[in-house]
Amino acid sequence: MDNNTNTAAQQECCPQFHPEKWDQKILLWDKKPFVKISAFTFFHIPFVGMLNKKIFKMWNAASSAGAVASNREDVLVLFRDVSPFRTEIYLSVTAPVAGYENVTFSGTFAALVFDGPYKAIPSYIKHMEGALAESGKKAKSYFVHCAYCPDCAKKFGHNYMVLFAELQ
Repeated sequence: MDNNTNTAAQQECCPQFHPEKWDQKILLWDKKPFVKISAFTFFHIPFVGMLNKKIFKMWNAASSAGAVASNREDVLVLFRDVSPFRTEIYLSVTAPVAGYENVTFSGTFAALVFDGPYKAIPSYIKHMEGALAESGKKAKSYFVHCAYCPDCAKKFGHNYMVLFAELQ
């Protein structure tokens, strides 16, 4: 990538996030398509450079396949830690993408938006568990969507994350 292309990509990086679109929502997904990869973490701490490369590669493959939502604000990149040393990454798509594991999500998902550091995710999960318990619900798994990359979080002055709970 030349410097001009890199600068343009940085300027267009993450679309502005609107918390009201996701906060305190219940979503019914019926075979919502994603492509999936996994990445190494060290005690749940990702290696940002490695994640960026994997996500950009997924994004480019999905774009080339014409499988990216026309409105970038609708695109989700979900993370699910399956162990202290591995996270799964899901990119929402509109069609299957060759060369990737194509999966679908079906079920009911509760969403809450948080604004804070990544290290606070365990406390966000506890908060969501409490909110779900109050309404008689329980999560069987959690996914995190980070609205901004670290550079865009600085640019926009927020580090929004959407916590999705897949309900039992």
